[in-house]
Amino acid sequence: MKTYIRYIAAFVIGAFGLLTLYLSGSVIFDLFEMREKQGNYVLFVIWINFVCSFIYIASAYGFIKSKPWTTKILASALLMLIITFIAFIIYVNSGGIHKNDTFGALAFRSTITLLGVIAAFFTITKNNKK
Repeated sequence: MKTYIRYIAAFVIGAFGLLTLYLSGSVIFDLFEMREKQGNYVLFVIWINFVCSFIYIASAYGFIKSKPWTTKILASALLMLIITFIAFIIYVNSGGIHKNDTFGALAFRSTITLLGVIAAFFTITKNNKK
């Protein structure tokens, strides 16, 4: 059963990583005129998403190969997202221009990452300690 969970987690986190890489990379490098389409995006949030996309892709490999570092790198991504969320709140409270859906997007991304950390812990880290 845990093998199935690992493979499902690998697929979900890997697909999420590829989607994140495409979307954040498109804004950063202005591919397909994505900057105009995004409107009032916050660049430091986009950059953290871009960095996290590589972590998600690496962790998908970690899930498939049952690598013990998978939990740690996903936890580091979660920590980066929490710090970004705090910085974003400070930015908004100081009058920064933003899209309101950035709050929801950060919360969603943090939730997906937290679920990845939990899945990695129970399917990989906990099994390696036995």
